[in-house]
Amino acid sequence: MGRILQRTAISTNIKERLDFSCALFGPDGGLVSNAPHIPVHLGAMQETVQFQIQNLSADLREGDVILSNHPCAGGSHLPDLTVITPVFWPGEPRPVFFVASRGHHADIGGITPGSMPPHSRSLQEEGAVFISFKLVTDGVFQEEAVTEALLAPSRIPGSSGSRCLHDNLSDLRAQVAANQKGIQLVSELIGLYGLDVVQAYMAHIQANAEVAVREMLRDFAVRQGELGRLLLVEAQDHMDDGSPICLQVQIDPREGSAVFDFTVSGHEVYGNWNAPRAITLSALIYCLRSMVGQEIPLNQGCLAPVRTIIPKGSILDPSLDAAVVGGNVLTSQRVVDVIFRAFGACAASQGCMNNVTFGNERVGYYETVAGGAGAGPCWHGRSGVHTHMTNTRITDPEILEKRYPVLLRCFELARGTGGAGQFRGGDGVRRELLFREEMVLSVLSERRAFRPYGLQGGEPGSPGLNLLLRQDGRTINLGGKTSVRSVGDACARTERGGRWGQKCWALH
Repeated sequence: MGRILQRTAISTNIKERLDFSCALFGPDGGLVSNAPHIPVHLGAMQETVQFQIQNLSADLREGDVILSNHPCAGGSHLPDLTVITPVFWPGEPRPVFFVASRGHHADIGGITPGSMPPHSRSLQEEGAVFISFKLVTDGVFQEEAVTEALLAPSRIPGSSGSRCLHDNLSDLRAQVAANQKGIQLVSELIGLYGLDVVQAYMAHIQANAEVAVREMLRDFAVRQGELGRLLLVEAQDHMDDGSPICLQVQIDPREGSAVFDFTVSGHEVYGNWNAPRAITLSALIYCLRSMVGQEIPLNQGCLAPVRTIIPKGSILDPSLDAAVVGGNVLTSQRVVDVIFRAFGACAASQGCMNNVTFGNERVGYYETVAGGAGAGPCWHGRSGVHTHMTNTRITDPEILEKRYPVLLRCFELARGTGGAGQFRGGDGVRRELLFREEMVLSVLSERRAFRPYGLQGGEPGSPGLNLLLRQDGRTINLGGKTSVRSVGDACARTERGGRWGQKCWALH
């Protein structure tokens, strides 16, 4: 599915950066298996499929394809458009499985080009919204209806409809094609082995993941010296505005189960770094899978031994109209750091996806800049890589300069930023772009105030820094979240320092 999507998409985001995910789901909507794509997508996609089953159970027919991105429906953030195809089988009244693909679209409207506004205060400012939209009905692609929806944000004062409509439509068709490939392959499997056998093995895969996670929790309790009683571990960290992310984990080694309690975490913020509940669960399922010492597919079985407490109205489960674009790309990474800190698995990584978007009415571009990974009990952190909840590539310089009015002036490791220790943290990177025409530049980043921490005596990494370097010689600190309008004949340098890879943005 992933290969089909990459080949048939036309946007830089999907074709070059590989900012997409594909997965297979059982008849109950539970994640069965996925390609090794984007972790922040995969856990949340299960929530999306299950929402559609509940919301459209009486209205799903063969030949339908659903489009969704709203956080209430398991969306991660609005530019991530999820395309879901239910699969029917002769003699079965309900879908026998589902396939889905989620792709980050370069622009779906909103108050800034790229649909990643650093200062959004409500969901409506972040672009077009889909809850349970029939993208395909009876096998017919609903181009007129989806076009109208993608242009609808222009009706909001200060906002625009999609600035890349042609790319949107082409990439959505590519997602539908990828789903069809998944349907074809699983249908061949059913034809060979029978529906009962295939669905049984879907359940077996999830049961195996459950066993693996239970064993991991028991082993952790044993290493902590707790055999017959409950083990309590906890950790916390803060977003740059001071909002706490607090976790208490209660592990029962007899059952191999755990309660992950985020009750003391901060309130919903008046900003966009609220993380929908589905994103918090994505971070949790990713961490559990990472700590399991066995080769198992990431799937919903990983969550079976776990109960999660996330308070409503918090930064980790905000209200329906809350802005969330930063929660997907920033807060998700902080949740991962906190979970790994509680288990002592590794020190903090770069702690955000370091999001850079620029564009005008003609073009729109988005990228996440690499950084450093946290060191562990017996390894050095990797330098200049994407970490944890992101797993994209960065656009090749030749593609970037050919398709967009920019020049890549510098892209290198920021040596010595990773933090010292017996096992060193990974170094961040420095990235510099020269703009050749008027642009709106937006930066959405974290770890500009609180440095990524070390563990077991290791030193913290360097914080990130976003700078605007003007032609008149002035150097301006942009802060972690901002938009700069009318950036022309200017250069943008991104430095991400920090033991776990921070970033500094600078514009000459």
